[in-house]
Amino acid sequence: MTTHYKRNKIIIRLFWILVAVPIVFTAIVFILTSTGALGFMPTFEDLENPNSNLASEVYSSDQQLLGKYYYQNRTFVNFEDLSPYLVKALIATEDYRFTKHSGIDAIAMFRVAYGIVTGNLKGGGSTITQQLAKNLFPRDTTTYKSKLQKNSHLAISKLKEWVTAVKLEKNYTKEEILAMYLNTVPFGSQSFGIKSACNTFFNNTPGTIQLEQAALMIGILRAPSYYSPIRHPERTLKRRNIVLRQMEKYNFISKNIYDSISALPLNLDYKMQSHTQGLATYFREYLRTALSAKKPDMKNYWSYEKFVEDSIEWETNPLFGWCNKNFKPDSTNYNLYKDGLKIYTTINSKMQQYAEEAVREHLSKDLQLAFNQEMKQNKTAPFSKDLTPEETEHIMFLSMKRSERYRILRNNGYSLDSIKYIFNTPTQMKVFSWHGDIDTVMTPTDSIKYYKCFLQAGFMSMEPNSGYVRAYVGGIDYKHFQFDHIKLSKRQVGSTFKPFLYTLAMQEGYSPCYGVPNVPTTFVLPSGDTWTPKNSGNPKYDRKMVTLKWGLANSINNVSAWLMKQFKPRAVINITKLMGIKSYIPPVPSICLGTADISLYEMVGAYSTFADKGVYTEPIFVTRIEDKNGNILQTFKPNKVEAISKNTAFLMLNLMENVVKHGTSIRLRFKYNLTNEIAAKTGTTNNQSDGWFMGITPNLVSGVWVGGEERSIHFDGIYYGQGANMALPIWALYMQRVYADSLGITTDDIFEKPVGFSTTIECDGENQNNFIEDNNTNKDDSEFFN
Repeated sequence: MTTHYKRNKIIIRLFWILVAVPIVFTAIVFILTSTGALGFMPTFEDLENPNSNLASEVYSSDQQLLGKYYYQNRTFVNFEDLSPYLVKALIATEDYRFTKHSGIDAIAMFRVAYGIVTGNLKGGGSTITQQLAKNLFPRDTTTYKSKLQKNSHLAISKLKEWVTAVKLEKNYTKEEILAMYLNTVPFGSQSFGIKSACNTFFNNTPGTIQLEQAALMIGILRAPSYYSPIRHPERTLKRRNIVLRQMEKYNFISKNIYDSISALPLNLDYKMQSHTQGLATYFREYLRTALSAKKPDMKNYWSYEKFVEDSIEWETNPLFGWCNKNFKPDSTNYNLYKDGLKIYTTINSKMQQYAEEAVREHLSKDLQLAFNQEMKQNKTAPFSKDLTPEETEHIMFLSMKRSERYRILRNNGYSLDSIKYIFNTPTQMKVFSWHGDIDTVMTPTDSIKYYKCFLQAGFMSMEPNSGYVRAYVGGIDYKHFQFDHIKLSKRQVGSTFKPFLYTLAMQEGYSPCYGVPNVPTTFVLPSGDTWTPKNSGNPKYDRKMVTLKWGLANSINNVSAWLMKQFKPRAVINITKLMGIKSYIPPVPSICLGTADISLYEMVGAYSTFADKGVYTEPIFVTRIEDKNGNILQTFKPNKVEAISKNTAFLMLNLMENVVKHGTSIRLRFKYNLTNEIAAKTGTTNNQSDGWFMGITPNLVSGVWVGGEERSIHFDGIYYGQGANMALPIWALYMQRVYADSLGITTDDIFEKPVGFSTTIECDGENQNNFIEDNNTNKDDSEFFN
């Protein structure tokens, strides 16, 4: 009895040891894993705020998504924003018992174990929650030498995923887990998360996606590259139908629905999202550089003037450097590419589209064709005939040094001779044309000259009272021409500068009907030399008394010079500063003809002063910025300055309305049928290098610049090269589209006369039509710049 009793006791102990040890061992391993003793484990705070790269989104004022900034193109959506088709397709394909387990599916684990033992493994055992755990907290990718080390590491990683999955199930609802999973998975084509993927492949949203589209999206998840619907449509179609079959198997859809839907083609509406494509590309790039700007340091600047400008922007503009001026709750700066900011801009998507269409229509169908035709007769094309071979060679050399290809070669240690050899070696490339990109073979040097043949343009439109910039077109095609002609470019403004002179005159008590002699004015320069501007316009009116109103309408240089003689350069500069011009203007008499280099952004802002009753409203681009959860981080309001009196502003509007009725902008009436109240000014610089047009309506002020990449690229004559031909049509085409839409800008809008206004603005005895009738039968602007 004693021996038998002892034997049984030993057996019982062994039994319990065999049962208990694995349990205790497993418990210890899980405890060690959970506490992070076996490597990193996410904390409760990590689970509450999973570390995912979220794209920052840029929205228009009418709530259209303009674009994103990202490391990974991912945007979060909530469960209620998901189509039921997506949820059912995901559960049917990846984890049918999702609603029944707590993060680990025991049945699936036994199935996997059985498959490994029998060699008949079908499918994995990871639940959706486990896959989410792996996506949120990726495995260590260290390469191990021995198989034992590799397997041990894999086992520990799997344990971590199990523990993380259980924690996720404890902290989140099933609906939140499904949404988080679909927000984190990659779909290929630079799309991360279901919202980006739906937009990329179907131009659709997760909430409105159709059954067949949902099945395709879930099917891609197994292997985004292998099942890419762009590269492998046949594979993708088969995979989509497997997902549909799974949905039928688990009674999410009927057999009839499966039969009909599985017969459908893919029907993609594919558009890979890119920083260089879509609406408002130049604006998005300006916004990106402004938001992410760092505090200016002179050692990073080649221009002292640019350093000063950016330093002022840093101190006075809350948008400039916003990410580096503001801090998250963890005391780190905001990251534009991963923090999921929502940036609400002033851009109106329809106006932006109309502006881009207007630029494209005028340049591609009219102006560029005329320029190309003229250049056929020019052996130095696209450069001016006046340039020597040495001068054109120097321009080409500098252009080569500014190119990205040169920068890369130089950084890789290539000598200048080697770089020149490479630039003169034919290579395959894709180049811009107005009818779409062209695949061709040419040398990089020839491609530089090819691109210089295209005329460039800038266009900006803003509401004068709010300061909201509604349209921003920095060039003709951002993919190929990335220089911004609104904020970055500064060109001579020609006669669009003259209204500043006349503003000073009106402010000092002159009236539009004040008579001045149309005779040359001579200036004595500090050097002792003299300068007499050449006149513009019909010589029939030389040496006669003319009104200021007539002088501005016909852009007469003699009148501008006379005004400069009365007020001196410094006084004119001072009034431009009040009206928002920040660029350096040299205090010399020649500025009366527009020799100063000023940006289009500044000019549009300054002209808005006339429409806003003398108040300069600084143009703004953003109304508010929110974090990923929709919390408002900052709102933005424009700066306003009372620059000139209401009476002066109204007088200037009247003067510039006469430019449209009887002067250099009359084609707005007879060619474009714009008969409403419009104040405007054209501008043409020396040798027709720059064509300008500034147009003012009561509720919208817009400016256009057109010219070559180099000042030596221009039309030979004034017929095509004047601002009325180069720039005015873009404004007119834009406004035609704006007026045709219901945007709150109408032809019934009027310029309001100030209360108590009594100045005479109708000039008796003056034939306002003489200039147009006598000077040019084609009714073109005959404005010259000297």
